[in-house]
Amino acid sequence: MSPVPFGQFIVKVHGRCNLACRYCYLYEGPDDTWRDRPAAASPAVLDRTAARIGEHAETHRLREAALVLHGGEPLLAGADLLAGFTERVRARVPGTCAVRTTVQTNATLLTDARVATLARHGIRVGISLDGGLAAHNTQRLDHAGRPSWPAASRGARLLAERYPQAYAGILTVVDPRTDPVEMYESLLTLRPPALDLLLPHGNWTAPPPGLPAGAEPPARPVGSGRPTPYGDWLCAVFDRWWPAGHRETRIRLFEECLALLLGLPAATESLGLDPLNAVVVETDGAIEQVDSLKSAYDTAAATGLDVFRHTFDEALRHPGVAARQAGAGALAPVCRGCPLLTVCGGGHYAHRYRAGHGFTHPSVYCADLDRLIRHIARHLAEAAAGDPP
Repeated sequence: MSPVPFGQFIVKVHGRCNLACRYCYLYEGPDDTWRDRPAAASPAVLDRTAARIGEHAETHRLREAALVLHGGEPLLAGADLLAGFTERVRARVPGTCAVRTTVQTNATLLTDARVATLARHGIRVGISLDGGLAAHNTQRLDHAGRPSWPAASRGARLLAERYPQAYAGILTVVDPRTDPVEMYESLLTLRPPALDLLLPHGNWTAPPPGLPAGAEPPARPVGSGRPTPYGDWLCAVFDRWWPAGHRETRIRLFEECLALLLGLPAATESLGLDPLNAVVVETDGAIEQVDSLKSAYDTAAATGLDVFRHTFDEALRHPGVAARQAGAGALAPVCRGCPLLTVCGGGHYAHRYRAGHGFTHPSVYCADLDRLIRHIARHLAEAAAGDPP
């Protein structure tokens, strides 16, 4: 296969966080590479990264590039630095390439002045929260053990009330121990234009909470009988979201599942067979695969490349990147024979890992995805037939 050019550039402008969330896969997981990296990206790293993005955009005639300012907590680097780096990237890409920038933050450092700076430079703000109530965010603490919710909720409401044009949405990791409808409705009070509902990173060796330890990857397409706590939770949210009289917010997972069921293209790490086109630049300039791989084992995201000595085209030829772009060819035989293949796509790559056996397995969430996709398909079929929701 010819590699698909990168279109999403995730740049670690700051590699530390002002929070110490108890479940964080990045700082509490098996990968320790962050410990040996500088806390913040240097001007030399940022300048070289901007040049490499411009080079890639020109080589592949990109019409659009997504620039994601990430961390750690990127606002620790300062809003002015984020704005300056964004403008540096825009100056390096061809005039025909639009750079769409988002900063992903825990919202605790959002102030009127900082958001005004970001908005002035066309940088949208995505927020990571565990829910819309203090009770949902009890594991999101600072390094002194203090709750982050008061500051995070102020930041989210500031965006919603003063800068809605800069509000990208909220990212929430699914916790099946919470009430799904309460969770969804609590997030609606923060008025996000979009929600990303993500499955927590886990795999066959280190399964996520609520799924049995020591389970074997299925040898045939999933039927009934396996526990589906995450699928059940997501179905409950879908049943609240789908029949609403108006679109209260976008939920990317649901919209992309619907698109794939209709045979339309959809871009997500969690569903479908479209090749992944995201790449990460760390604070020391290392070019890496996406962070989710760090939940599998130490150095799982490493490529051995960096922006000073290598181009992004060289990263496209890395075996790990090629595997993420190989579509059905990189999947387990059981996935290739599954009737949901074109929608599920084998699930998130990181969730397929099994120690000693690599990533050629169905997702550890195989049964949950089966439950959700069939549930959404049933509602879509009823809507197409004219049946009420």
